[in-house]
Amino acid sequence: MAATLVLLVLLCLSTALTCSGGGGGTGATGIRMKLTHVDAKGNYTAPERVRRAIALNRQINLASMRAGAAGGGGVSAPVHWATRQYIAEYQVGDPPQRAEALIDTGSNLIWTQCATCLRKVCARQDLPYFNASASSSFAPVPCRDRACAANDVHLCALDGSCTFLATYGAGRIIGSLGTDVFTFQSGGATLAFGCVSFTEVTPGALQGASGLIGLGRGRLSLASQTGAKRFSYCLTPYFHNNGASSHLFVGAAASLSGGGPVMSMPFVESPKDYPYSAFYYLPLVGITVGETKLPIPSSAFDLQEVEEGFWEGGVIIDSGSSFTSLVEDAYEPLVDELARQLNGSLVPPPGEDDGGMALCVARGDLDRVVPTLVLHFSGGADMALPPENYWAPLEKSTACMAIVGGYQQSIIGNFQQQNMHILFDVGGGRLSFQNADCSTI
Repeated sequence: MAATLVLLVLLCLSTALTCSGGGGGTGATGIRMKLTHVDAKGNYTAPERVRRAIALNRQINLASMRAGAAGGGGVSAPVHWATRQYIAEYQVGDPPQRAEALIDTGSNLIWTQCATCLRKVCARQDLPYFNASASSSFAPVPCRDRACAANDVHLCALDGSCTFLATYGAGRIIGSLGTDVFTFQSGGATLAFGCVSFTEVTPGALQGASGLIGLGRGRLSLASQTGAKRFSYCLTPYFHNNGASSHLFVGAAASLSGGGPVMSMPFVESPKDYPYSAFYYLPLVGITVGETKLPIPSSAFDLQEVEEGFWEGGVIIDSGSSFTSLVEDAYEPLVDELARQLNGSLVPPPGEDDGGMALCVARGDLDRVVPTLVLHFSGGADMALPPENYWAPLEKSTACMAIVGGYQQSIIGNFQQQNMHILFDVGGGRLSFQNADCSTI
């Protein structure tokens, strides 16, 4: 934290800042965005995609454990945006400039790297940096504006504009807050966003994108700024989507129309403390494998305040985490029961680095021997995962369980959300989902 404060002071001096402690509707049709998986740009095989996802999950867990160690007693804020996996393309400014953003349901701020980036301190991206001075519609956000105060750490410039710092699992960014016109695949809005001039993140964390679009609960998220009471997404399968894109819908465009039965549950109330306040917590109460209900302690999924302002546990749903991770009290019973049921069908994990994927079977046996896994939520909602939604190919002949052990909290990742249309009814305080062919939505 001391290094961060020194960095802020230096930035203030170099840009004539003194340090001290927008929006528009989505319209009648809402916003629609095409989402592209980060691996779509590479010619990766299915096992290569899985190993890349394993590496991303490992980064999240390592970042979480480092944060815990830095906290002295193991109490720390959870990691958000350690690695994101879905990219949306949009345009910003007048005349419009192209940008690409990673979609993150676990954070709030919308930001893009800008042409003001200090030399060699911004991440590589596939498109040119956004040039705010070339946009006639760009305007700085005043330091006294509520949007500025919505940032956890903000600074006041001598000219009265707002500078912010945001910290993530992947690193940190510094920039100025402004407003401009955003145009998406369908729909658009004038939004407050971070024009970033300093980026210090894990190499490759941006995946070539320009920045981030936060969909969390905070005032600066895309949903909040547009006044949208709901948003939804439908993610096509990792390995056999036939080139079809996933999609995100915000506002009036967000609804369930897959034709199948709809399951629904209330969100667990999020803490008021940042960053927990940005997350969408779910009331997971149990797990069944085949016909067997797992002996998981009732407290395993509870959200608990361990110190003032610090929380542990709970279950969040995340569009950016690849594989579901479960805390030890849930993960160990799952592994034990699957090992018991699969017994003679298990094969050794291929290679020395299995990434924590402890259980494997022959790919040809997957549908025959692996049982359906059901996540039970309060209110009677059941999320049934067929084998292809929680086992993944690690090589041509072997598939392994794509649920891993977690740290401090459990996360429902995007691999488990394939071919499900998921609706976040933020206004109504509920999450709903239905099975769907996402390639047709």
